Formats: sequence, structure tokens, C-alpha cells
Amino acid sequence: MRIGTPSQGSDDLETSLVPLIDVVLTLIIFFVVTTTFQDRAAMKVALPEAAGQTAETPKDPLVVVVDAEGRYFVGGAEVLRRDVASVREAIGKVAGDDKNRTVVLRADAKTPHQAVVTAMDAIGQLGFSRLSIATVPAPDTSSAQ
Repeated sequence: MRIGTPSQGSDDLETSLVPLIDVVLTLIIFFVVTTTFQDRAAMKVALPEAAGQTAETPKDPLVVVVDAEGRYFVGGAEVLRRDVASVREAIGKVAGDDKNRTVVLRADAKTPHQAVVTAMDAIGQLGFSRLSIATVPAPDTSSAQ
């Protein structure tokens, strides 16, 4: 009985790239999914203008965004319904029990007034006492004269 010897023709070894490609694609997908993007890139909101001093940005604020069409975004996620109860529920889920956290309301300059009042009402009903309304500095008209 002969058990194969090296002289009888050896199998050629092949290098398969399929597992390597699978690993690379898995890593790419992992990095794309876990990459954090800036909140400002998620939505373009033209903030209203205001004259006055700029306040310090609080640490880890809860950001509530209202776009020009009156849609609400809490912590980057869109609130599907536009009533006070839905906005309050979304804010409550993101904020948890931390009622001392500063809430920053970023409303577009063209947002309907009712949408801003609805967001402020939901924030007040949850017991938040620190509310900041985001604005941009007004252009300086005194130097133009």
C-alpha cells in the first residue's frame, strides 16, 4: 500500500483572497456605522439673529432642533408627530432623569411660532429649568454709517 510521496505530484497551494476581502469590508462597515458626525451636519438651520453677549456653551446640552417646516429633532432623531405629547416623550427618553441639564432650542428663523412654543411647552412640562435659545449675532449696522 502506497501512501502518497512528495515525488508523486504535489497539490499547488492557492492563496484565497475572499476571507481577506470579507474582513476588510466588515471593518469598513464597522467604521462607517460607528463614526460620529457633527450635529450641525445633520441639519441646516438658519438661526435667528440677536444682539447681545454670547453665552458660554454648556457642557453636554440636550439639543432640540425645530426646522423651517416645524419638524422636531431631539438628540439627532426626528420626532414623528408634532404634538406636545410626542415632543415631551422624545425629550424625556433622551434626557432621562437629569432635569438640571441645559436644553438648547435651535429653531430656524423661519419656523412657525407655534412650533417653538410647542417645544418650549414640552420642555417646561418635563421640569427643565435651564433653557437656551440658540441665535446668531446680528450684523453690526453702526459701523456702516
